Amino acid sequence: MFTGIIEAVGTLTAITPRGEDISVTVQTGKLDMSDVKLGDSIATNGVCLTVIDFGPNYYSADLSLETLKKTGFAHYQVGSKVNLEKAMLPTTRFGGHIVSGHVDGVGEIVERNQVGRAIEFWVQMPAEISKYVAEKGSITVDGISLTVNDLRKNAFKLTIVPHTGEETTINDFHVGRKVNLEVDVLARYMERLLQGNQAQEAPESRLTMEFLQQNGFA
Repeated sequence: MFTGIIEAVGTLTAITPRGEDISVTVQTGKLDMSDVKLGDSIATNGVCLTVIDFGPNYYSADLSLETLKKTGFAHYQVGSKVNLEKAMLPTTRFGGHIVSGHVDGVGEIVERNQVGRAIEFWVQMPAEISKYVAEKGSITVDGISLTVNDLRKNAFKLTIVPHTGEETTINDFHVGRKVNLEVDVLARYMERLLQGNQAQEAPESRLTMEFLQQNGFA
């Protein structure tokens, strides 16, 4: 579990093919690694990764083919900057929102505008997750807990203050960049709740006695 409040910006220092999978090594910048153990989770650009090796200023993790298909990691290169957050503790101040590190889709930056000291971004999102995104609601973009300030068809607007830009990778976002998106988990639970009993009903079986007789089973 994470909060979307970025603790450090790291750098990918190695991407190693492992058959269809890969392993990555991340230089951790100012991230405090003193309490990290093997098997711990670190959100890396919003993707929950399991530590398989680590040192005072790095960690390594494996990424499955499924993760590569569903996230922006397929576009990353050695030298890419990534947002880092260790898993939250029971004593952690909850400054963002509930983040699981399970990416729902890959978005794309389609507009970037300077507005005073802030930067406004429009982010195109997959149509299938747009129903979970609400104006003034929360969304995670490359691991950063952010507020949706406006909506249009399959796109949402972010307004980024200088501090957020300085403490994350978001100042480097440009038109065409792919970003990992995770919708607010509460929206998904609300959908399930509103489905009521329909969510528990099994789909009607298409297996009939006529089908069994025609195919020699009865």
